Amino acid sequence: MLYGGGEVLPVFRILIVDDEESLREMLKEFLEGEGMLVELAQNGREALEKLHSLSFDLVLLDLRMPGVSGVEVLQEIKKEEPELPVVVITAYGSVDNAVETLKMGAFDFITKPFKLEELLNTISRALEVERLKREKQYLLEEMQDKFCFEGVVGQSPRMKEVMRVASLVAKTDATVLIYGESGTGKELLACSIHRQSSRRDKPFVVVNCGAITETLLESELFGHEKGAFTGAQARKLGKFELADEGTIFLDEIGEMSPAMQVKILRVLQERNFERVGGTSVIQVDVRIIAATNRDLKKEVREGKFREDLYYRLNVVPIELPPLRERKEDLPLLCEFIIENHAQKLHKKIKGISPQAMRLIKKYNWPGNIRELDNVIERAIILTEDEIIGVEDLHIFEAPREPHWKSLKELEKDYIEEVLEYTGGDIEKAAHVLGISPEELEKRKT
Repeated sequence: MLYGGGEVLPVFRILIVDDEESLREMLKEFLEGEGMLVELAQNGREALEKLHSLSFDLVLLDLRMPGVSGVEVLQEIKKEEPELPVVVITAYGSVDNAVETLKMGAFDFITKPFKLEELLNTISRALEVERLKREKQYLLEEMQDKFCFEGVVGQSPRMKEVMRVASLVAKTDATVLIYGESGTGKELLACSIHRQSSRRDKPFVVVNCGAITETLLESELFGHEKGAFTGAQARKLGKFELADEGTIFLDEIGEMSPAMQVKILRVLQERNFERVGGTSVIQVDVRIIAATNRDLKKEVREGKFREDLYYRLNVVPIELPPLRERKEDLPLLCEFIIENHAQKLHKKIKGISPQAMRLIKKYNWPGNIRELDNVIERAIILTEDEIIGVEDLHIFEAPREPHWKSLKELEKDYIEEVLEYTGGDIEKAAHVLGISPEELEKRKT
């Protein structure tokens, strides 16, 4: 009743399919002695009937049988219950056929004559995989229930508080200001709040205030009339109009110029605006969620951000901690990211090795969740195994010996690193760095 190094085998139901009665009965007696529940089928047709009427954890299937063959039974199992593990029994001269069944989805095969201990080890491995799958599914469901707010994942005290406040504010129309470094998931949290709100069936419109030049931002937000400026060949609706009755997310609002801050303040106060080049006042019913990677209170003190706008935005502040301050969430985040990307990439990934997880926890993740997501996705693509190992993780680590550089050199190195990380995309790199594309162009030279 022991397997896998002394663990007690849980109760599993096994179906034995074999046309040889003496072998069926002997295996039944042996496996029941190991604490398993056993059902018998003497041919493929009887096996399919039992599979349709009962639930099994594993099938022990003889390959060669009269009538419905073992291969046909396996095909039917993989069509109806693709996750059900099947161990194939084959004669010595049919090994090639057994190997083919592995390609069809069988867990493993065992060749007659075999030792009972060998059979038990094979069954135990298959059942352990089944147990881990059940456990993983349970944990994923539990994670969705307890540690996930519409895709925002975490079980650390700080993230639980973030999700608590977010779930409460989602029930209202209050303005929300999300603080957090680049890559911490500010847009995801904003979208989650919208999807939990009464406006969930209306638009969620995103504007990155730091990625658009000042001259274009006004037109982007409020729209423009035909002929309002050179190149305005037709009327364009702005993001506020597009978000009417829904939610607008103003990302990196701290990048706005003083002139644009005044215009946003008016929308917050009066819920109306005019298009660029227009005279008609347009009324909107929009919930505003803003985000910043700056200390806006400090910006107010330094005269860089309007105090009245700050208080209008800061009705419900939510601070997203950087990943380096919530490392206890890393295993859960990795599980969530793997589940997401492996499915999209059609790869079978069981998890991350303990050594790789230690490296992940040791690293400080300056790019936060965005960087973690990219590293894990790349590992899934490049790994040839079902377990992600250290060699699959391409994480930049600082040199062990101190090598002092000037601030200018460090800034240039970091900019080059971020540009490499974003594939040379200036706008993406500027977003990660929290500066405008124009400022990035200046600093990288």
